[in-house]
Amino acid sequence: MKRIVIIGGGITGLTTMYDLQRLKNQQNLDIEIVLVEKNDHLGGKIHTVEQDDFLMETGADSIVTRNESVAPLVNDLELEDEVVYNATGSSYLYSHGALHKIPEDTIFGIPTNVDSLFSSTLVSQEGKERALQDLESENSAFTVDSPIGPFLKTFLGDELVENQIAPVLSGVYSGDLDKLTLATTLPYLVDYKNRYGSIIKGLGANKERFQKSGNKKFLSFRNGLSTIIDRLEEKVSESTILKGTTTTSIQKMDEKYMISFDNHEELEADYVVLATPHDVAQAIIKDSTLDQHFNQMKNSSLTSVYIGFDVPDEELPANGTGFIVSNGSDLSCNACTWSSRKWTHTSKKRRLLVRLFYKSTNPAYERLIKLPKEAFIEEALSDVKRSLGIETSPASVEVTYWNNLMPNYTLDHKQALQSLTEEMKKRFPNILLAGCSYYGVGIGACIQNGRDTAKDIHDSLTRL
Repeated sequence: MKRIVIIGGGITGLTTMYDLQRLKNQQNLDIEIVLVEKNDHLGGKIHTVEQDDFLMETGADSIVTRNESVAPLVNDLELEDEVVYNATGSSYLYSHGALHKIPEDTIFGIPTNVDSLFSSTLVSQEGKERALQDLESENSAFTVDSPIGPFLKTFLGDELVENQIAPVLSGVYSGDLDKLTLATTLPYLVDYKNRYGSIIKGLGANKERFQKSGNKKFLSFRNGLSTIIDRLEEKVSESTILKGTTTTSIQKMDEKYMISFDNHEELEADYVVLATPHDVAQAIIKDSTLDQHFNQMKNSSLTSVYIGFDVPDEELPANGTGFIVSNGSDLSCNACTWSSRKWTHTSKKRRLLVRLFYKSTNPAYERLIKLPKEAFIEEALSDVKRSLGIETSPASVEVTYWNNLMPNYTLDHKQALQSLTEEMKKRFPNILLAGCSYYGVGIGACIQNGRDTAKDIHDSLTRL
């Protein structure tokens, strides 16, 4: 019998375990599967909290439906009847003390036609005319490995990028656009520019790719995202799950590995999956020859503040689901989701629920993160007052700190990952790295990574 130990009980680790359990049962594989999670609950950055008739997601609040790995898993878990989709409406940018609608027919703030470009209230006439140069200029210097910021500014101009596109993209990818590659953000833009001669024309010609799900671009579940975690846990119940157990080290012993924990006896393993943040994996392996590769992986931090008010949801601007904050704003937050509007299941009594995001890329973050929790909440309430004019005392508040846990794929990420993977195969065969530190930050990408990891182990076992 071969023992497989999965360290990390987030969506990647759980999906790996689920697929291995399924393959074990289908093919009568002689394997034992053990999952180890340091927290008392599974899910990692997926965790639903119910408080005062509000549903709050302390991490991710939804799953992108476009990812091809999502629907098959939802169907496998028989969760179709539990699925809910986001309500639609306008997204806003908060700039110069006011909310501006992000123009229709934009993708990540990038116009898909000239009418959309000229409808923007965020860009001057001069800035719009500068963006039109995209229709005539040629690309001779940029590839998918180029930083996305200079690429966009070269063809669309500084003003459109800084005022409209950068706040949206930075909100999604949590990083500096001058340090994020096209390959790890929007790789298809290079192809569009080269094939159509224009980013705008290329996006316009391919709008259906981004709209094929109609308005159902994101999904959750009527009782919160933890539904998928709970169902996965049910499905793998015949295997072993250790919660509240921290992995402290891994030692190589001939063809096997000895894994040590803070409160559990050692386990011997034939295969190990490290579905943890990269710095946690680095600390567990304790191999100085790998440090140069691990150290090129970068994380950032984020603090999320949910605030529920005993006022009706209708006090929000009509047909809106939230706003992103432009640079130089008088607000401290980076973005605000109107959760009770975007996700009607989050407020059973149709009261107002908003979620504010504070990222370490924000110049104010260093000051904010030093504040006591109550002072941080007061800062969030001040942001709500300035942006939405709501001064009512909150009925419910939930603050979540994600310190140094948000992966940033910098220009060096691809090469660092390749080098790290090659070195791991040489020094630690059958230890696999998995999760958002390496192979994609969205839940869909993590699901696919989990399934790929399970397949890699299965293929290795069947070759023996």
